[in-house]
Amino acid sequence: MELEGRVALVTGSAVRLGKALALALAREGVRLAIHYNASAGPAEETVAEIEALGSQARAVQADLSQATQAASLVEGAARHFGRVDILVNSAAIFEPADLAHTGEVAWDRHFAINLKAPFFLSQAFAAHVGLERQAQIVNIADWRGRRPDPAYLAYSLTKAGVISLTTALALALAPNIRVNAIAPGAILPPPGKDRAYLDQLAQAIPLQRAGSPDDVARALIYLLRSDFVTGETLFVTGGEQLA
Repeated sequence: MELEGRVALVTGSAVRLGKALALALAREGVRLAIHYNASAGPAEETVAEIEALGSQARAVQADLSQATQAASLVEGAARHFGRVDILVNSAAIFEPADLAHTGEVAWDRHFAINLKAPFFLSQAFAAHVGLERQAQIVNIADWRGRRPDPAYLAYSLTKAGVISLTTALALALAPNIRVNAIAPGAILPPPGKDRAYLDQLAQAIPLQRAGSPDDVARALIYLLRSDFVTGETLFVTGGEQLA
């Protein structure tokens, strides 16, 4: 896919990894719908950064725990830009809780935002694209989706679902919509942690170092440009899922 002039909707793209992915797309000439929930100020800052790169962007708000709001994001982005060519399901919550401490509220919240929202966003996106136009979906999974972490049980199960969803959508939406996933590893410290947290994790990673948002952004651009790749999950982990 030639990226120049395309339109992408990136969920959770006001801050952190989602923002890095949006900026990487902007550098390729992609126009961006920047989704946020409560981060209105950071979303507008991201829009300004994209415009400074010479591309176009618009901030769009939705609470992804509400399926109807998630699905309406595609319509809103298409109304502004005329179409949407790329959907990046990046938004997620990442909250620690083991088996004994995972309550129903936390379980439902993780599944609503991390798995249900990508499903209904993809459904709305596929309906928007139709059966003729070429388009792409990239889901952001996690290495824990392949090897669940008991300390993040609900989160791990949602990311396992994202990997399965990627395979199912690749089959359901072929041949005109390609669907792939990226499973990052130690890329950014969780809120409240600093770089020392990643340095500690790196001791158990085969490559003995943490990654960066740029590593994930390069994987995204690779998948978007690789016209004969679909249904794949690309692990950007330094081998963490193997340890």
